[in-house]
Formats: sequence, C-alpha cells, structure tokens
Amino acid sequence: MRVAVFSARRYDREYLEAAGPQHELVFFEAHLDSDTARLADGFRAICVFVNDNVNADVIKRLAGHGTKLIALRSAGFNHVDLVAAEEAGITVCRVPAYSPYAVAEHTVALILALNRHIPRAHSRVREGNFSLDGLLGFDLHGKTVGLIGLGRIGALVAKILHGFGCRVLAADPYANADNYPDVEMKTAPELFAAADIVSLHCPLTPETHHVIDAQAIAAMKRGVMLVNTSRGGLVDTRAVVAALKTGHIGHLGLDVYEEEGDLFFDDLSDKIIADDVFARLLTFPNVLITGHQAFFTAEAMHAIAATTIANIDSFARGEPGGNEITADSVRGN
Repeated sequence: MRVAVFSARRYDREYLEAAGPQHELVFFEAHLDSDTARLADGFRAICVFVNDNVNADVIKRLAGHGTKLIALRSAGFNHVDLVAAEEAGITVCRVPAYSPYAVAEHTVALILALNRHIPRAHSRVREGNFSLDGLLGFDLHGKTVGLIGLGRIGALVAKILHGFGCRVLAADPYANADNYPDVEMKTAPELFAAADIVSLHCPLTPETHHVIDAQAIAAMKRGVMLVNTSRGGLVDTRAVVAALKTGHIGHLGLDVYEEEGDLFFDDLSDKIIADDVFARLLTFPNVLITGHQAFFTAEAMHAIAATTIANIDSFARGEPGGNEITADSVRGN
C-alpha cells in the first residue's frame, strides 16, 4: 500500500522502513495541515504524528482524493477530528501504547535535573565556575509527589519515586485503588494541597483541558515543582508564568507545550521565536523544557513503528486491527 508519511524525520524513516518493507512509504518532512494536504492526493493511507493538524477541512480534502486510512504513530488523538473522519468514511487507528518506561523515566529525569540544577551546574563547570551558590537542592526522600493520572506511565512514575522514598499521591477517577496499594488516592484539591511535586499523566480531554489553571495553582504549596510530560493543553501556560513570577511555582519541567505545533520537532535555531509566552518561559532559571522527547527511546521507536505498520497491514487486509478509534469509542459508547 502507498502511504504518505507526514512530519517525517530521519529516525521515523529508519524505523518505519525497517518495520514495513511491504509498503511503499513516501516521506514528507512537512506537517500535515490545510496547506500541505494536497501532498496526500492519491494515497489510500496517510501516517501522521502529534503536531499534524487533521481537522475537518483536511479530512474533507483527504476523502476527496482517495484517502481511506489515517494511521497515527502516537497514542494521543486530540489533533484529529474523529467526527469528520467517521462522516467521511475514513478509518483512524493509533498506537495505544509503546514504551511507558520512556516517558516515566524522562519525567523523573526532569524532576532530578530541576531539583539539583543540573543544566545550570553543567554550564558553570564548562566555564570554569565551580561555585555552589544557587545550586542548593533538596532530598527527594520523604517528599510528597502528586500524580494527576495513574495509567501505565503514572503507575511507573509512582514505582520509581517509591524507590527514592517518596510518598506518592494520585488523583484519577478511573483508577482502581486496590491495584495500587502503595499509592494514596486523593481528590485533585487534596493532592494539590499536600504535594511538593505535581506531575501530570492524564490524557487531554475537554474535562482535563487546563486542569492546571490559576485556581489549581493557588491550591498548591508555595514553591511547588510542576512537571508535565503528557499533553501541553493540560496546563494554562499564562497562569503558570504568573505563578513563576511570584515564586508560587518554584520549579517547572515541561516536555510538552500547548502551542508546540509551531515549534517542536524542527530546528529553529536561526529563527526568532514569535511565541511570546514560550519565550517568557525560557527566561526563568528554574524552568527546564525539552522538546517533546520523553517518548524518544530506541525501544519506543521500534514499538511505535511496529504497531503503526501492523495497523496498516490490518487495514490492507480488510481486517480490524483493534487499534481503531471513533468519536463514539472515545465517548465510551
């Protein structure tokens, strides 16, 4: 099957070609949007990533030029208009899980790097500055960590932090507390009030959009550390900037950003960043941002490619692969 692969980088090509030599994969570095949808003309299947914009207009164009499958190489699907896809007769499938260890370990890496000021210390040493002023951290042992979401990734973060001797709280209305005897289940307000570190591990839905807003931040301890390796839209960034300025948020670690579509996965080192909110974040010494790389391990890339190609294989055979998603399935119907 001919497949148009959007937002393709060298590593995407390497893993997808190894997993799917039976398909004709045509790679485009461009993100999919209303301007680039024409590149998919004549392709029965397309493959997209998290920063591709598969809105109703794009889907209408795809359907009108022969596309029948949208294969997501991601677990998240908030960038796809599932209602429009269903109405157009286009199947959408995703990669529901790959390596939860990758994201969980990156989360803890951000916590450690922020706490012990690793980026700042590294820069100092390279310049011959061995002063310890401004590098004071704290013991993770005995601290309280609150997890918003206790799925595969959140549960692994809990397990890792237990190894450090942390008390772990979680707020997740869908989690069975009996499955997590070492985690204290709380409401979100209870968690915010008690946690020294708050880490986000829930999907982006209308209910979780801006779950971290000014009201939530006000309920947190002064000096709290906030970490988000899940979805950018979980955080009201302007509210976070305001809290950083007052010191209410003491440390911020982000691997995702609400408006990352115009930034992440591209080399913009010779360009001016026009996003004023993101630029403001970069001015804080207690903020650490990585460019949506938490998932990026060899094991995860292999799993993503294998599942993506398996989804395409199933569609080509006319068989359900089990990873299809529809608007109704997302609503739980």
